[in-house]
Amino acid sequence: MTDDGMRASDEQLVYARVLAAGMYAGLALLLLTFILYITGAVDSAVPIGDLPAYWSMGVEEYLEAINHAHLHRDHHLTGWWWLTALGFGDYMNFIGIAVLSAVTIVCFFGIVPTLLRKRDFIYAAIALVQALILALAASGFIGVGH
Repeated sequence: MTDDGMRASDEQLVYARVLAAGMYAGLALLLLTFILYITGAVDSAVPIGDLPAYWSMGVEEYLEAINHAHLHRDHHLTGWWWLTALGFGDYMNFIGIAVLSAVTIVCFFGIVPTLLRKRDFIYAAIALVQALILALAASGFIGVGH
């Protein structure tokens, strides 16, 4: 209970538990993949020693350069292309970032059963729609400015 006598709702507690678990999982993955990258336990697409040569480049120029020099691709890919490079230590870091980015979606899906048990169908529908829109936006199927 808080000082004013208010208590968090069941769905707020579920959301908070899922958020905390997702945040810790994402941070643990970031730490683990960074250690694998920095120690050289996993090969990098771009060797750490070569990074200073790319620091002054714009994103398009950088992607073009590393795709030809290190990833051996004819063109750079955008969006979910990083999934094809997860065998490299410098791209493994994206796993933790993806987990952290997806936590809100999981939280919204996580509270739907609680809302349905409470027969709070409007809020359950809103949470479900929010989760679906966020998932659709993250998928790359909808976007702005392409």
